[in-house]
Amino acid sequence: MSQTRPTGSRVKPLVDQFGVIRDAAKLLPTTELKVAFLDALAELSDNECHRTQSFPKTRLHKIRHGSMKAYRADIDKISGWRLHVQYGKDGAIHLIDIIPGQEHDDAERVMKAKKERYAQD
Repeated sequence: MSQTRPTGSRVKPLVDQFGVIRDAAKLLPTTELKVAFLDALAELSDNECHRTQSFPKTRLHKIRHGSMKAYRADIDKISGWRLHVQYGKDGAIHLIDIIPGQEHDDAERVMKAKKERYAQD
C-alpha cells in the first residue's frame, strides 16, 4: 500500500556546504537560541512558506551588496542572530552564514568578508 503526503507537507531541501549548522551548534550561546535556530530551519524548509511568501518566524527578506544577493532570516529578532541563505539553481535553499547579534546590522561588511560563499548574479 503506497502512502501519499498531504498537500502542505512538501519540503524544500536545505544545503549546508559551509557547515552553518555545525557553527550554530558551537556559536549560539543558549538552548533557547538553538531551538529558535531549529525552528528557523523548519520554516525555511517548508515549501508552503515559499509558495505563499509568508515567513512569520524568520521574516525572510532579500539583502544586496553589489552583485551579491542573499536573503536574511531571523533566528531570533530580539537577540539579533540571523542566517544568510541563497536560493540555488537546484531549487534548494543554501545556508551561507550564521551572523551573531552584534554584527547583524552590517550585512554588507559580513558579505564582503566572506564573498567567496555568496553566489554572484
